[in-house]
Amino acid sequence: MKQSTKLFLGIAAFALLLVGAVVAYNALSGQAPPESEQTEQQTFTGSTAAQSAPDFTVTDEEGNEVMLSDFLGRPVVLNFWASWCPPCRQEMPDFDRVHRAPGNEVVFIMVNLTDGARETTATASQFVRDQGYGFPVYYDTMGQAANAYGIRSIPATFFIDGTGKVVSNHVGMLSEQGLLEGIAGIR
Repeated sequence: MKQSTKLFLGIAAFALLLVGAVVAYNALSGQAPPESEQTEQQTFTGSTAAQSAPDFTVTDEEGNEVMLSDFLGRPVVLNFWASWCPPCRQEMPDFDRVHRAPGNEVVFIMVNLTDGARETTATASQFVRDQGYGFPVYYDTMGQAANAYGIRSIPATFFIDGTGKVVSNHVGMLSEQGLLEGIAGIR
């Protein structure tokens, strides 16, 4: 085969590859909104309709089992965190301040992702004691709560109304103002 024929076939193959890549990119890029349209505030289901909050079992510091359904009838702030997570650590003072506010009838369920390696019950408990936080901490040692809520990134906060419906959620660090707005939506 002549050198010029080989070069022509190589260029044609490369051009075909580029056209295929452009077509594939255009087809796949339409599945996600542009970054400018994405927000951190998300609804749990991706829709505006509230959905039933999945139940789960975690343990308290004494090892007693606690279920989300134990708090049915009261609005709940459900937060997933770990002591090694910098954004979790940054939002904790705001959660503690709002939790301690007089007249706050909202239940705070602060679920520690306790994997037994990176985070243990002892390290999480020590962190909470060292900081002087007053909110109750629960330990997800089996990953049941995290799996029920599809947790892939922390911190993650869910706002659940008294009927047991997830009204909204937020992935990432939540400001005190954002926390208060979420609570206003479940009262």
